[in-house]
Amino acid sequence: MARVISDACICCGSCEGTCPVGAISMGDGQFVVDENMCIDCGACEGGCPVGAISENA
Repeated sequence: MARVISDACICCGSCEGTCPVGAISMGDGQFVVDENMCIDCGACEGGCPVGAISENA
């Protein structure tokens, strides 16, 4: 399951650099995870200072 970034995202970009496969990019007003590229490693969760990233339920 891919990770998702909630509306709590503050657009700091910390998560983008932690993704080993480059699945995170700036979307329309906040960062987004490309679910087709995400390998569900969870590295981005630890890189988010506001806890805006979680598993897609």
